[in-house]
Amino acid sequence: MTGREVFGLGALAAFAAGCGESKNGSQIVATGHVEATEVRLSAKVGGRLEWFELEEGDSVGSGQELARLETIDTRLALDQARAERARAAAELNLLLAGTREEEIAAAAADVRRAQADVDGAQREFERMQGLLDSGSGTTKARDDARTRLEVAQAVLAANRERLRKLEAGPRPEEIDAARAQVQAAEARMAQLEQQIRDSTIVAPASGVVTEKLVEPGELLVAGAALAVITELADAWLTVYISEPDLGRIRIGQEAVVVTDDGQTRRGKVTFIASQAEFTPKNVQTRDERVKLVFKLKIGIDNHDGLFKPGMPAEARLQAAERAA
Repeated sequence: MTGREVFGLGALAAFAAGCGESKNGSQIVATGHVEATEVRLSAKVGGRLEWFELEEGDSVGSGQELARLETIDTRLALDQARAERARAAAELNLLLAGTREEEIAAAAADVRRAQADVDGAQREFERMQGLLDSGSGTTKARDDARTRLEVAQAVLAANRERLRKLEAGPRPEEIDAARAQVQAAEARMAQLEQQIRDSTIVAPASGVVTEKLVEPGELLVAGAALAVITELADAWLTVYISEPDLGRIRIGQEAVVVTDDGQTRRGKVTFIASQAEFTPKNVQTRDERVKLVFKLKIGIDNHDGLFKPGMPAEARLQAAERAA
């Protein structure tokens, strides 16, 4: 996402010679500087800047495509994720289908064959034991027969276990694990698809490009700023008034804002500071410079872009009547 911050050239306002004083006892006049909302156009993902043709001074609309990053590596990773998803889905389908009858029949045949081997080895062991007991056999022959019997019994046990598993089918835990693999692959695909969409950078707001920070071909990291867009439609005049005038100002109070060349616009008081501050260095008053003042913001109609950030202007407010 793009970051938003309040932008103002000339961070503190300057009073005129008669600032904060009324010419006819009912009007408060103060001068200050215009400020506007600034939006930094940023890249959510990193990559090489493929296309970016904006220039400073260009007007842009909210949602307008402004820049594009290369997506070759991301698209290759997406192809790999799709293949992983296909493999995981195939494994899940095999588990859900269960064991085929042919596999069970083959496993049953292996059990019967292993049982026959055990029976034969058992008879051979018994014969060798009989010969040994009669004095005609040897201990080695009897031990070899016992070993063959034990091996045949182990093979039989393994085949029976395999048959049991085939007949029982896959465990629920195995199916859940396979399903989780499919979901993980799908999540990875969605992540990469989102990165491709994020590679196309659109204007977060309408305004004018006041600063271009990068050029096509540059390698950007995630979150890098590409340009600064100033929302001239969201402009205000910042002024300071003295404490005696504070009680005669109200939120929503109308004001007339006048430029140095005499053009006027209607405005409204949108903000009154709750805490005072020392007079800024660039504020000029007839009183001592160290007295406390209060910041005011006057929202102005700037649909035609008359006011620019940093532009000086004068605010004239009709003082509210004092409480009886």
